[in-house]
Amino acid sequence: MNKLFSPLRIRGIELKNRIAVSPMCQYSSSDGLPTEWHLVHLGSRAVGGAGLIIQEATAVSPEGRISPEDAGIWNDQQADAYKNITNFIISQNSIPGIQLAHAGRKGSTYSPWKGAGEVHKEEGGWQTISPSPVHFAENYPTPREMDKKDIQMVIGDFGRGAERAIIAGYKLIELHMAHGYLVHEFLSPLSNLRKDNYGGSLDNRCRFAVEIAKEVRETIPKDFPLFARISSSDWVEGGWGIEDSVELSKKLKEAGVDLIDCSSGGNAPKVLIPTGPGYQIPFSERIKKESGILTGGIGFITSPEQADHIIRTEQADIVLLAREILRNPYWPLHAANVLKADIEWPKQYERAK
Repeated sequence: MNKLFSPLRIRGIELKNRIAVSPMCQYSSSDGLPTEWHLVHLGSRAVGGAGLIIQEATAVSPEGRISPEDAGIWNDQQADAYKNITNFIISQNSIPGIQLAHAGRKGSTYSPWKGAGEVHKEEGGWQTISPSPVHFAENYPTPREMDKKDIQMVIGDFGRGAERAIIAGYKLIELHMAHGYLVHEFLSPLSNLRKDNYGGSLDNRCRFAVEIAKEVRETIPKDFPLFARISSSDWVEGGWGIEDSVELSKKLKEAGVDLIDCSSGGNAPKVLIPTGPGYQIPFSERIKKESGILTGGIGFITSPEQADHIIRTEQADIVLLAREILRNPYWPLHAANVLKADIEWPKQYERAK
């Protein structure tokens, strides 16, 4: 019997299946506001049967964006604008989630199809911030080193972003702590060269992430699920590794995080990552077993049998699809047919069942 289509309760919500749409930047916002693209993009995946739809990295402040075209949730106008999207996702019996993010030193850069590297101030760019004044790559902006006031401001921005996410109708929050963005920059010794209590030891480098998690957990209702996406490894010798991720996951669990979304990489340029089908699943399996927390598996998951095997063998509690669900928004409906799962199709599509 397949496990992919079994429900999963996390605090006050129940996912109808273990299939989640991974947060994927669309670079299609204006002043942080969603457009019709977002409604169709996210809505079609809800129609397609995914149990959880996590909206792309959504900046908690203007300088927290990756590009000028990034989604944002730093003001009330933005929160109101997402209601149409969340209402539609809920109408399809799916859970709308949002990934709260801050790009740190990888901000003020071009959308992929517009260019590469730094967007200068005269073109709409901004001063980036980071734990240490070290740029990500030669063509990226040099960040300003954050002081304690900056740190507290960003922690507060995440809390305010969480408040607005609830107003916007989201039922789940994921904290972006991966891919070389601000929180990951604090975690990794490759980017955190600080000598104060936010740098140096593993405990110190984890402090910022834990304080953000606590701030958000204290802001949202007790029955509201909280996820965190981490980069389980920098794939660089001397960088952040899986052992560090296990320890961080324990700390985040204690701070009130319910599930670790196990990605990797992103904090060093030109790294050779041994990609392949399910290449990050060993991370989700180890973190699940050693930290005692729910995990999400991601990375080149393409077939229903593969996804079901991951859940059935307890390598992860959910699978997050990215490129595959861009190619096919209706992948969950297809997977249900392959695995002979009896699920409810949208009435408008039943003739294709």
